[in-house]
Amino acid sequence: MGVTDKLHRVFEVDRQMRGLQSRLRAAERFLAEQERQIGELETSLASLKSQLRQLTASSSNSEGEVTRLDAHIEELRERMNNATNNKEYKALLTEVNTFKEQKTAAEGEAVGQLETVDRLKEQVASHEESLAERTKVRKVAKSDRDQRADEIKDKLAELQGQREALVADVPAHVMSVYVELIEVREDEAMAPIEIADRKRHEYHCGSCMMSLPVETMSALLSHGELTRCVSCGCILYLEESTREAMAAKR
Repeated sequence: MGVTDKLHRVFEVDRQMRGLQSRLRAAERFLAEQERQIGELETSLASLKSQLRQLTASSSNSEGEVTRLDAHIEELRERMNNATNNKEYKALLTEVNTFKEQKTAAEGEAVGQLETVDRLKEQVASHEESLAERTKVRKVAKSDRDQRADEIKDKLAELQGQREALVADVPAHVMSVYVELIEVREDEAMAPIEIADRKRHEYHCGSCMMSLPVETMSALLSHGELTRCVSCGCILYLEESTREAMAAKR
């Protein structure tokens, strides 16, 4: 058996392993997306709660300022009632009006802050609801991921054992080339040579469909050495049906 045939056996096992792992990777990606969304929600929720605490404290201060000003105004009015002359009365009245303006401003600020507090409370409640829903989805996603991992665990272990045995029979430098291609091309790391026109000796790469020189087919038939497509660089191999057809022709 030539080195290409040996490598092709490794490739077929790898393809089975990738097929088994594809559903698991999809489940892992979905779980990772839930984790990302939960992280964003938690960060946003923490920020909203911090704003709410600060604004609630400011609102409480504003309400306290209104109460303080109201008490001071009442005190001034009491003094106005006991004023002994017109000058003293007018001075107290001016002071009362000044504090009334301050009180009006403080009340307006307090009302605005309360409205913002209510709005923030609604946003916090909405975020908490979304976070609870997303957490449930994450739980289901994690369960699905774990289930898929458990389903393929035994078969993957079996295939991994087969692969190790097959790899031991392939030269190290050939495996190095193969591994580099697998990382980039995955299932297109290897491709069969396909017959376009047998009489005219026309062949093409099963991956990129570009024409191949006759020498490529001859090299595989004669020696089975590592042969790559001159166009896309994938490792070429002969399927048994193609090999039999070529052998029959010869």
